Formats: sequence, C-alpha cells, structure tokens
Amino acid sequence: MNWGNFYAIMGAAIAVIVSGIGSAIGVGRAGQASAALLGKQPDKFGNTMILQVMPSTQGLYGFVVAFMTMIKLNVFGEMAVLTAAQGWIIFAFCMPIAIVGLVSAIMQGNVAIGCINLIGKQEKQLGHAIPMLVLVEIFAIFAFIVSILGVMLLEIG
Repeated sequence: MNWGNFYAIMGAAIAVIVSGIGSAIGVGRAGQASAALLGKQPDKFGNTMILQVMPSTQGLYGFVVAFMTMIKLNVFGEMAVLTAAQGWIIFAFCMPIAIVGLVSAIMQGNVAIGCINLIGKQEKQLGHAIPMLVLVEIFAIFAFIVSILGVMLLEIG
C-alpha cells in the first residue's frame, strides 16, 4: 500500500467532512431561527434565507480543497505516487480548512441567529447584519487560501 497517497486522500476526506459538518450545524441552527421568525412574519423569507445560507460556504471550501487534492494526485488518470512525507504534507495543508471551516461555520451560524432575530425586530438592519457574518467568513477564507495554495504548490513527482 502507498501510505503517502493514503495520507493525502485522508486529508482531503477530512477537509470535506469536517467543514461540511460545521456548515450543516451552522445552517441548521440558522434555519431553526428562520423558521421561528417566518412563523410570525412570513414576508421576511428572502432576508432570512440570505442570512441562513452564509454558513454553507465553509463546506464548499472544504469540498474545493478535497477536489483540488484529487486533481493534484491525478486520481482520475494515472495516479501520482507520493512519499509518506509528501502525503503528510498534503494532509497537513488540508487541516486549516477542516478545522477553521468547522469552527467558523458554527460560529457564523450563531451570528446568523442573532442577525435573524435582529431582522425580526428591525427589517432595515439587513445591511448591518451582513458585515457581521462576513467578519466570521474572513477566517474561513484565510484557511481556504492556505489549504488550497499548500496543496496546489507542493511539488510531487
């Protein structure tokens, strides 16, 4: 068995699974808050949907990192053969989006809940709510950039 490829593929799987779990938790919690508000004020669907969908991006970032790892390994053709050290390096570069994606999606879901409650009281505050969510998103974007650049710039041969 080629352990280098195993470690790299495991890193890709963890990136998509863990960031996806965070997104599912964040979107799910925000969805509960949206449903509670829409039960009383159904006209606020559009605004709550915008706020609810924001924690989903971390799962998307994890998916992109996993997909780019698969491309880097050429799993759709003649697969590259990695040393164990190269596999561990790719594994390590998949971890920023996995860990930060998990935490930031959950935290962004918490912020989305607060923003949904704000929209329930003052609908014109959507413009103030979005930047609150974006501030949490920035950290996921940083982790995504580190993961994607690390995976793509690693020389394998």
